[in-house]
Amino acid sequence: MAHDYFDEQDGMAVNPSTEPTIGEVISRRTMLKGMAAGGAFGLFGCSTLGGAESGDGSAPLTFKELPRTTDDKAYVAPGYNVQVLLRDGDPIRRGAPAWRPGQQTGAEQELQFGTDADFICYMPLPRGSKSSTRGLLGVNHENCRQSMVFPGNPKQLTRQQCEVQMAAVGFTIVEIAKEGRNWRLVDDSRYNRRLHTGSPMRISGPAAGHPRMRTNADPTGTRSYGTFNNCAGGTTPWSTMLTAEENIQNYFRGDPSKGPEAGARRRFNMSGKGRYADWGRYFDRFDLEKEPNEPNRFGWIVEIDPYDPNHTAVKRTALGRCAHECATHAVSHDGRVAIYSGDGARMEYVYKFVTESRFDPANLAANRDLLDQGTLYAARFEENGRMRWLPLVHGQGKLTAAEGFHSQADVLIELRRAAQAAGATPMDRPEDVEAHPLTGRVYVVMTFNESRKPDQVNPANPRANNKFGHIIEIVPPLVGGKADHAATECDWGFFLLGGDPKVAEHGARYASPVSANGWIAAPDNLAFDPKGRIWIATDGQDDAAGWNDSLYGAEVSGPNRGATRCFFNAPRGAEVCGPEFAPDGRTLFLAVQHPGDEKGSTFDKPSTRWPDFRGDLPPRSSVVAITRNDGGEIGG
Repeated sequence: MAHDYFDEQDGMAVNPSTEPTIGEVISRRTMLKGMAAGGAFGLFGCSTLGGAESGDGSAPLTFKELPRTTDDKAYVAPGYNVQVLLRDGDPIRRGAPAWRPGQQTGAEQELQFGTDADFICYMPLPRGSKSSTRGLLGVNHENCRQSMVFPGNPKQLTRQQCEVQMAAVGFTIVEIAKEGRNWRLVDDSRYNRRLHTGSPMRISGPAAGHPRMRTNADPTGTRSYGTFNNCAGGTTPWSTMLTAEENIQNYFRGDPSKGPEAGARRRFNMSGKGRYADWGRYFDRFDLEKEPNEPNRFGWIVEIDPYDPNHTAVKRTALGRCAHECATHAVSHDGRVAIYSGDGARMEYVYKFVTESRFDPANLAANRDLLDQGTLYAARFEENGRMRWLPLVHGQGKLTAAEGFHSQADVLIELRRAAQAAGATPMDRPEDVEAHPLTGRVYVVMTFNESRKPDQVNPANPRANNKFGHIIEIVPPLVGGKADHAATECDWGFFLLGGDPKVAEHGARYASPVSANGWIAAPDNLAFDPKGRIWIATDGQDDAAGWNDSLYGAEVSGPNRGATRCFFNAPRGAEVCGPEFAPDGRTLFLAVQHPGDEKGSTFDKPSTRWPDFRGDLPPRSSVVAITRNDGGEIGG
C-alpha cells in the first residue's frame, strides 16, 4: 500500500456502517481485561506451541538490532548484505531499450521493470522443485507517480506520459539465478514478461458476463484489458501467482454521480479527479461517462501462471471486488483452499474465500478453475474472543433484491456494501492476511486508522485515532491436528498493538518486552521464514513515529513471542513491502517502494537519489536481495 494522500482519497473511510461499536457493548477496559483473563485464546494468545526447531516460530532471532534512521540511505543489520536486484526501468529482456528517465515511451516501458514495486513472490525452477538458486520472481507495480517520474512535476500529462504510466503499472515476471552470494536477472529467459494496463485477460466466476461487466470493447463481459494499482498478492498451492488490484478509484475521469453505477462508485470513493484521471482525456475506457461499466472490471484478484509464458491471466470474480490488499492461501484439513484478503481502506473488511472442491496435488490441471466456485465470507469479531465468518451469498440475510442485490454478481461487484449488510466488523485498514505455514494461525494486519472516532471503536479495533496499527491473530479449530480454514467460527486475540509501550497514550501492547528500537508503527506486509518466525514490513512509520519505514522480525511462540526487532531500514520517503524468502531461508527479497516520495520532493529535486545516488538520476523503486555474509539463514 502506498503512502496515503488525503486529497486523492487513497484508502479514505467511506463506510456508512451503523454496526454496534464496542462503546455500545462493553467498555474498552473491561474488554481488554476480560480477553486477557477469560477467553479461550486471550489477549495475546498462547506463548508456546512446540520445540524451537519445529518451524513453529520459536527459534531465537540472533541479528543485532538496527537503530532508527531518518536519512536518504538504506540499512540492514550487521553481518548482512543488500544487493539491488531490479530497479524501475531496468530492461527485463536482452535487447530491450535502456531506461531513459523522463523521456520514456509506453512501448519502451512495456519491456522494462515497472514502477513502485510492491508484492514479491518467488517460485522455484523447475516447477515443483525446491530450488533456492534458480526461480521466477513475480513483482507487483502499484503506482507510477508523475512527480517522481516526469521532470517538472506536470499538472496535466500528455498522451505519451499517460502511456508510460499505463505501461509501468501491473506485474512483472522474471527469471533470476543465484551465483555465489549474488543474484542476477536471466535476461534471455522465455519466462520474462510484463502484464500492464493493455494486457488481455479473461474474466471468470459468477460476475463474468453480467451486464454490469459489459463495455463497448467487450460486449460479452468476459474479456478485460489490463491490471493496475496492484498492491500485495499471494500464491496458490498449484503454483500460480495472485495479484490484488487495490485503489482503482483514482484512474477514472468524469462525473461519478451519473448513471445507475453512481452508488457503487460512491462506495468505492470514486471522485473522477484522482491522480491518474488524465488517462480518461485520451482513452475512452477511463472516462466514466463514455464507459460507465469499466470500473467494475477492476478491483479483483488476478491469477497468473508464471510457468506458461502464453498464459492469459484470469480475473477471479468469485473472490469479490474491493480495494484488495492481498490474496494469500491456506490448505484446510480436508484439502479445500482458503484465500484470505483484506480491503485496504479505512473502516473496511477482512475476507476469506473457501473453495467448493479440494486441491488435488497429483493433478494440477484439475485445480485450474478451483477459484471459480466456493463461498466468500466477511469477518465479524466479537468482544468475547470469538469471531465468525459471515457468508456473502445472494439470497441469504440482507443480500436480497430488496436491498439491491439481484444476483451473486451484484454481491461480488459491490462487495463492500454486501459485507456491511451482512454485519461484518469495520476495520483499521486491513492490509496483509497470512496463515502460519505450521500452526495455521492467521495473522491480520491493520496498518492504522487515524479517522476512527472514540464512539467507533470495536473489539478488534480498540483505539480511536489509531496512528500505530495492530496485528490480530485468528485461531481456526483443529481437526486431526490440522487447521480447519473452512470453519466459520474461530478464536481471536491481538498479536500486538503498535506504538511505544512506554508512552501510555499510545495504548501499545506486546506479548514480550520490546526495545526502544524495536517497537513498531504502521505494520503493512507479513512473511514467515522457514523457521516459522514472522517478519513485518511497515508503511507510514515516518508519519506515525518520525523515522523511516522498516522491516522487523519476531518470534511467534516461546519466551520472546511478539518482541519485534528492527532488521532493515528504508531510505526516506520509501515504504518497505513484499518480504519473500527463498525456500532455504538464505535470501530475503524486499521491495523498497517510492523512495523520496514526500512533500516537496520531485523528479528534479528529490529528497534521496537511492539506489544509484547519481545527480542525473531520480530515486527508483527497487527489489533488493538480502543475504548473510557467512551464507547462513536470514535471522539466525
